[in-house]
Amino acid sequence: MAESRRVLCWRHGQTQWNAEKRFQGQSDIPLDDVGREQARRAARLLAALRPDAIVASDLRRAADTAGFLAEATGLQVHSDKGLRERFGGPWEGLTTAEIRERWPEENARMEIPGGEPVEEVGERVADAVGRGLDLVPEGGLLVAVGHGAALRAGINRMLGLPQEIRQALGPLGNCSWSVLGPLRTGGWRLLEHNASSLPEERVLGDDR
Repeated sequence: MAESRRVLCWRHGQTQWNAEKRFQGQSDIPLDDVGREQARRAARLLAALRPDAIVASDLRRAADTAGFLAEATGLQVHSDKGLRERFGGPWEGLTTAEIRERWPEENARMEIPGGEPVEEVGERVADAVGRGLDLVPEGGLLVAVGHGAALRAGINRMLGLPQEIRQALGPLGNCSWSVLGPLRTGGWRLLEHNASSLPEERVLGDDR
């Protein structure tokens, strides 16, 4: 049977480190007041899509963001460490300017000394999404709540984009989301990216 489910990849709300432009990685930083309000607002919108399951990174900023959607829908949040952010090694806690000054070449390539390779991040996020889809019926919607760099790596992996053009997919803002749906020929296609509002009419594509 052809795939009919969709995946909505939702980035967590703002943290203090986001506001300070610090590399968070797997440091367990909570939402700040702005982030909690962002998550509350976004959850009200996403609840209207009637998701069938929620999976989330176990890091607090993602788990707490997912919690707002759980409250709005009555669904349980399923925790999956595979949705964690990319491990940032010595970069964690440093500002963008500090990283650029100390590791200019590595920063330009986003290659973290002692950090997690982005290819591995994409694989584990895609695997976590696959586990989440086991909770979703045909035609249903999975909400996967995670982190900007990790979700983007996972989306790249699911779309089959080669690593040399991974930056073609722009970043996800705090509490924004992307939606993937099935290709008729198999695999996935990107339906929405970095969205923070719902379209007036839910359309799967312009080829119908």
